[in-house]
Amino acid sequence: MRVVLGADHAGFALKEALKGYLSEQGHEVVDVGAHEYDGGDDYPDFSEAVGRAVVAGEAPRGILVCGSGVGACIAANKINGVRACLCHDIYSATQGVEHDDMNVLCLGGLIVGEALARKLIDGFLAAEFVAEGRFQRRLDKVLALED
Repeated sequence: MRVVLGADHAGFALKEALKGYLSEQGHEVVDVGAHEYDGGDDYPDFSEAVGRAVVAGEAPRGILVCGSGVGACIAANKINGVRACLCHDIYSATQGVEHDDMNVLCLGGLIVGEALARKLIDGFLAAEFVAEGRFQRRLDKVLALED
């Protein structure tokens, strides 16, 4: 799968490790930055880059990493078409796609380690939205909120 990946300074080290992991797993990574550590950069810039790339169809899924994951998630969800969720457990990373059509996974680079982040990403990328019944009805209501 093609995946857009972005992180600010607090998520930079984890993003770099995950970039290699994703490639090893056969995924095509679109790295929208940061491309080097800059302690003065801002998470909304990378949230926008990942979110806009996903909405534009450059990749079906995106992954954002900031210090806690909270700021990146808030910023990404300001973009119509982005359904970003902060997930630090495997159930949420998978179920968020299956039930809610989550398309951007947010992680806290200062919260989760690389081993857990890998498992979260595996669940996120393997999951598929259940586009029927109550799940589709609920997604339609969420999408209507954007109008």
